[in-house]
Amino acid sequence: MSFAVSLSLLGLVAIAAPMVASVLVALFPRPYAKWFSVLGAAVSTVCTIALAANFAGAGMPDTQVPLISFGQTLVMGFTFDRMSTLLAPAFVGIGLLVVIYSIPYMSENNREHPDAPRRRFYAYLATFIGAMAGLVYSSTLLGQLVFFEITGACSWGLISYYMSPTAKKAGMKALIITHIGALGLYLGAAIVFAHTGTFAITAIAGLDAKLKAIVLLLVLFAAWAKSAQVPMYMWLPSAMEAPTPVSAYLHGASMVKVGVCVFARALVSAGEIPEIVGWVAIIDAMVTMLFGFLMYLPQKDMKRLLAFSTIAQLSYVFFGLGLSVFGSQLAFDGAVCHIFNHAFAKTLFFLIAGSFSFTLGTRMLPKLRGIVKKYPISGVGFGVAALAIAGVPPMNTFFSKFQIIAGGFSVGAGNVAILVLACIMVAETVATFAWFLKWMGYCLPGEPSEEVAAGAPLPRAMAFVFIVLIIMVIVSGPLSASWIG
Repeated sequence: MSFAVSLSLLGLVAIAAPMVASVLVALFPRPYAKWFSVLGAAVSTVCTIALAANFAGAGMPDTQVPLISFGQTLVMGFTFDRMSTLLAPAFVGIGLLVVIYSIPYMSENNREHPDAPRRRFYAYLATFIGAMAGLVYSSTLLGQLVFFEITGACSWGLISYYMSPTAKKAGMKALIITHIGALGLYLGAAIVFAHTGTFAITAIAGLDAKLKAIVLLLVLFAAWAKSAQVPMYMWLPSAMEAPTPVSAYLHGASMVKVGVCVFARALVSAGEIPEIVGWVAIIDAMVTMLFGFLMYLPQKDMKRLLAFSTIAQLSYVFFGLGLSVFGSQLAFDGAVCHIFNHAFAKTLFFLIAGSFSFTLGTRMLPKLRGIVKKYPISGVGFGVAALAIAGVPPMNTFFSKFQIIAGGFSVGAGNVAILVLACIMVAETVATFAWFLKWMGYCLPGEPSEEVAAGAPLPRAMAFVFIVLIIMVIVSGPLSASWIG
């Protein structure tokens, strides 16, 4: 079996296994749903890791594999490179951890949301996991569109899961805004096909400068919607109506990463890029970064704080991707690593918030005192996640933030405007550290508050997931930097 065929088979199984699991969830009685979901996510995780291992063992050659073509028109295909083989195992593996975490969370023992888990929760979640693998591996704009829209439909079902009026409104808001963003991909794909006769993302490189700028800006528009950037951010804070495992996976690790992944793939495939694309990307990133920071300062609900923090952190990725247009490969590599690193850190933080909802019945920060004494694993996880989001060494995001900022100063040596923006990013990073340090000092030490003291025990499945994520937050920084090279 050839190298390309073996990678393709592993990629197909990684996409198909969770989706087959979702069908089985629908066909079998409710008690089996969680186990089919776990099995599908586990098979997918093993396949993505095996694919990455084979890719590394062969010397990491960039590999394009066509899957579906009509004549000379490539409709669907796979791309295996350092970026896709790094991100796919993260998105799928975190999905597996979230499914494991959800087994005790989605139960009648949950103090905030007692619930007998319905099958649709696991069906939507498993489908989403498969779609994330498909999106990362896709080598065509049409393939990206298919998985882009699948994630949008699943997000609607998961955000509105509790079926309260606010949850249904939040789910519809996410669906509408991200679908409006998808129009950018539809138009971009149409332009590429009309001028090149193919949907391959690499065909963007063959367009003239004007058309190339238009296509890339359309892709950027779609990315803003999915990754909750100004002016398309408003769906994400509302989406906190979803169960916390959904918030952790969709709004910390995967759905919000769809946009940056699509834009990064377009940039790496487009050859020489008009500077207007870079300017639009970095200016909007800076506006979003400052907006997200200012919005999370007054938040007392831990999930809403993390939602606005996610908006701000994703702007780092867009800033790094924008800098790459001006010639900074270091910033591009840092942006890709930040997608990977932030996924682990923010998933951990969201799941910690969910554990408070489960055990205490509240996630309001002023009520959380003395966490370490009552819940040592949750307390350590809180501290590790907070330091990671702030970019403190040796946590993973320190490495990727450093690459992006270093790229900014490198480009800024010949451009005063970019130098100023890089300095603002440094200031925002320091301010973020100060703010999260404040909440660490408030929530972690001391005697437990009344709410914490009366809390229920932390389920073992949650503790296991926290330990895995804590380890990944510490080791994934050097891992991603060495993989991207």
